[in-house]
Amino acid sequence: MFTGIVTAVGRITSATPSGDGLRLRIGAGDLGMDDVAIGDSIALQGVCHTVVAKDAESFEVDTSRATLDVTTGLEEGREVNLEKSLRLADRLGGHLVQGHVDGVGGVVAFDDLGGSWKLVVDAPGALARFIARKGSICVDGVSLTVNEVEGARFEINIIPHTREVTTFKRLAPGALVNLEVDMMARYVERLLQAP
Repeated sequence: MFTGIVTAVGRITSATPSGDGLRLRIGAGDLGMDDVAIGDSIALQGVCHTVVAKDAESFEVDTSRATLDVTTGLEEGREVNLEKSLRLADRLGGHLVQGHVDGVGGVVAFDDLGGSWKLVVDAPGALARFIARKGSICVDGVSLTVNEVEGARFEINIIPHTREVTTFKRLAPGALVNLEVDMMARYVERLLQAP
């Protein structure tokens, strides 16, 4: 479980074939590896991964073909948003995020408003019913509030701090982003479908 508050930007330094997936080595940047143990969870671009090896400046994870097929941004050389898993005593600064990407969206616009940026994303149609105005959504591992929604297109506002400390500083129209809808919306839908 995560909060969607990115604590560092790292870089995938290698992506080696392993079984049906890849073994990724990630330069941890400012994440801090002192309290990370083998078996801990770390989100990369919003995707929960298990640490299988580590040293003082990097860590390794295995990612399966199933994960690679439904996510984006896990290529060698790519900068990635990083967040350690939530501890029960931590502040919940964002919203509860599972690290289970629901789909990949496409950036339509990333406009500088002169003090903030407006990010417009087209989500997969199947996710539209889970995205609500003033609801939460996780984009590339970042907890954000939806300002407007029309069909499967939604808009969010990015403050300068968030843009600066995440991979958002490299976003542009045409980019692909990992999306995780608010887990409460998924549970409500399931309850409504129950006999």
